[in-house]
Amino acid sequence: MWPGWRRLAVLGVLLLTVPVLAADTGGVTCEIRENGQAGSGTIVVLQGETEVGRGSCGKALALPPGDFTAVLSLDGALDGPEQRQSFSTQANKTAKVSADFATGLLEVRIRSQGRDTAGMAVIRKAGQQIGTLGSGVAAHLSVGSYQIVARYRTQQKAYEDVQIKQGERTLLEASFE
Repeated sequence: MWPGWRRLAVLGVLLLTVPVLAADTGGVTCEIRENGQAGSGTIVVLQGETEVGRGSCGKALALPPGDFTAVLSLDGALDGPEQRQSFSTQANKTAKVSADFATGLLEVRIRSQGRDTAGMAVIRKAGQQIGTLGSGVAAHLSVGSYQIVARYRTQQKAYEDVQIKQGERTLLEASFE
């Protein structure tokens, strides 16, 4: 038997199967926007409850033909917002999904004796803690109502119903003596 026969046979099988696989493959691309402007995010693709793919938005993700749910997430937002969309793929076609996240900025400044000082703020939404911020640090949050607890040493001040509005910066100053 010729020594190179196996290699050629394997290569022949690959050459025969690659076009068939490529013809059966569909895909999805995603676009993320934040307040109408280009943003950065990720996609997780579910088929039923099973994850079948994940990647960064802006890059095509290969999928077999079928029905899926895209879970689109915005990078850099403290509350980790997600939007879900159903979509279908077909052979040789790429589906497109997109999400626009409405966000604003929150900055909490901790002050003591009239000066900015180190401290932290605990951010909650509907009673669930979603993150913390250091004094003077701004973070993107989804539009909505939040509860903020500003802490300085052993003291704290609670702020209920802090409204984050789309495209706006909210500055909360907490003064301690």
